[in-house]
Order: sequence, then C-alpha cells, then structure tokens
Amino acid sequence: MQFDFTSIIDRGGTGALAVDGLGMPGGFAPAAPEEGFDAIPLWVADMNFAAPSCITGAITRRVEHPLFGYFLTSDAYYNAIIDWHRRHKGVDDLTPECIGYENGVLGGVVSAICAFSAPADKILVHSPTYIGFTGSIERAGRVIEHSPLVLDDEGVWRMDFEDMERRLAENHIHLVVFCSPHNPCGRVWERWELERAMELFEKYQCTVICDEIWSDLIMPGHTHIPAQQVSSWAHDNTIALYAPSKTFNLAGLIGSYHVIYDQRLRDRVRSVADSTHYNSLNVLSQEALVGAYSEEGDAWLEELLQVIDANMTLACDFFAGIEGVSLMRPEGTYMLFVDFAGWLEKHGKTLTELEEAAWRVGVAWQDGAMFHGPTHIRMNLALPTTRLQEAFHRLMSYVL
Repeated sequence: MQFDFTSIIDRGGTGALAVDGLGMPGGFAPAAPEEGFDAIPLWVADMNFAAPSCITGAITRRVEHPLFGYFLTSDAYYNAIIDWHRRHKGVDDLTPECIGYENGVLGGVVSAICAFSAPADKILVHSPTYIGFTGSIERAGRVIEHSPLVLDDEGVWRMDFEDMERRLAENHIHLVVFCSPHNPCGRVWERWELERAMELFEKYQCTVICDEIWSDLIMPGHTHIPAQQVSSWAHDNTIALYAPSKTFNLAGLIGSYHVIYDQRLRDRVRSVADSTHYNSLNVLSQEALVGAYSEEGDAWLEELLQVIDANMTLACDFFAGIEGVSLMRPEGTYMLFVDFAGWLEKHGKTLTELEEAAWRVGVAWQDGAMFHGPTHIRMNLALPTTRLQEAFHRLMSYVL
C-alpha cells in the first residue's frame, strides 16, 4: 500500500478522548484497564490512523504564515466540496450558495431543529439511535419518537415503514432526523428504501434533517445515494449534513457543512446558526478540508476502505465462531454493532458484566445500550489489524 495503516501510534497524553478519556466519571467511557494491559481503543468513533500528508501538509503550509486574523472563506473551499460530491456521490447540481459551514454535524442538527420545531415537539428518529442525536435533541427541549429498525430474515436492518407512518400520523410529526448510512447499525440504504421513506415524509409534510457524515465510508458492493437526489421533493425538503471528520479522522479540528438547496430552508437554518455568533469556520479546518478533498485524499480513502473491509471480515469471522452472538456485517461506517443476547443468557451474565470484563484487559469497547441496543456492544474497527487481532486474543483468553 502507498499509505501507512499499520503503525501503532501512541495517542496517550495528547488529550485524545479514545485513550485519555478512559475511566471518566458519568458512565459514558469504558473503564481504564488493569495493570499489565494497555488500552485498545474500540469505542470512540474516530480512527487510529494518521491523517494523510495532503491534510497535514495543507495545515503546515498555512501555519507557516504567522497571521491568523479574520479571513474570507475561499473559493478553493467551496470548489473542493463541489468536486468531492461530484466524484464520490454523483452530484452535479451543487453550487456554493447551497453550502454552509456548521460547527459539527450535531451543531447543524440543533440549528435545523430549532429552525423547524418548537420545544416539546416530537421528532421521528430510528432506533437503535446514535447517542449524539439523543443528547442533542433532548437538550434542545424536543422529544424523540423512536421508530425501531427491524432485522429481516437475512439479518439485515430495515426500516419499518408501517411503524414510521403510524408514528408520524398519531403524533402529528413534521420533522425527521434521518441517518444515512445508519449509525450504529451500518446500513447503507438502497434507493427504493430512500424513495419510500421520502414518500412518507412528503405525505406528512415533514422537513428532513439527514446526517450523511459517514457517506464516504461505504464498503465494497454497496453505493451511497444522497437522500436529496432520490426525488424532487427530497431535493428541496432535506437539510443534508456532511464533514470530512469521519473520513479523514479530523473530528478535533471541528468543521462540518450543510447542503441545502431550497432558499427558504437555507435562510431559516442560517438565521438560527448566525444568531449564536459562534458558528464560524476555522482557518485551519478550511485548509484541512481542501487538502482532504484532493486527489491524494481520493487515493488514501481507497486504501482505507480496503483496510476497514478486511478488519470487518476479521471481526465477523471471529464473532461467527461464538455461540449466542449475532451481528449484521456493516455496509458502511467502520462501526460494528454486536448483539450478545444469546451469549448473555447462556452464561448468566449482564451486559455490564461483559463490558467490564473486557475493559479490565484493555479491550475498550462501548456500551450499546446507550444506542438503544439493550444487549449490544459497539466496536470501532478503524485501527491497525494487529491491534484488532490482539483485542480478539484477549477476548478469547479472558472474557468469552
């Protein structure tokens, strides 16, 4: 491979949540390992791979200029986004006017929620649910109406359209937070699924907030279809949110953006975001995005997907050999959502006992109950394969 996905980089002491955050109070983070075991971070949804030189080089070149005052958003920023969406998502109608900066995808979600709902309004969200949605929506004073995804006969997570329609109708819901690809389940929605969902949302006059932050991380054999592209109604009634942060491991730089085609939606979202006076692009985030959305970024991403796909094969093969454990191989993202229901019943264990047994030996996986998976574990597979192999060795030796 041209790029390095094998080096084990020590993140300790850098303030990295994935490592330095272990043992934090409040129950969000895994416990720190016992003496004699180092931590293998499998919980936070960032990667244990170094960002490519197209990003670090772009930042370094800007840092070499010693002035960091107020600045204009560059044409290069907008052009990089437009070109990326054309190359990777097949979108050919994106213009600079439709692009707006957001201080993180969740910041964009909150701005859109505040623009198109009132306190105590219900918002439709699928479950299992990304914990960031849960916290953001509830802190904004809105109420989540969960429509559970269901596993079909082949073990694939599907939307329950009848349940969705019932909840939309009974609760007079007009705002939806949609996740594509889905986190934590890893589904990459097929066109017919998106079309049917959008038909429902149109029928009940909903505005759709679509989190597509994972849309670059699609496994072989699957294709991400932007929600805004499935119909003319979806095009004009969807607020789509993107970022290079998952794709290139840039979450700490803070820098996301929305794509909103309709002028009315765009004006309302920007009005809320601008009123805080904090939602401003960072000069280094701008340079990082331009560097990431380049030809070298294309090549790096192509190799990254091969590594993640291989890690998924390793993980799925490992868990297939353990009685009472089930999962759907992710079609997108680098997260695995593993159901231990049968294993827990067979061994008379609770999910907490299973989690903590792994944490003690440094396997820092994540509590799936926070994501509305009552017997689930969430695992990050974006790390060097040797570290994943070591994690599975410890699980077999000490836990399972």
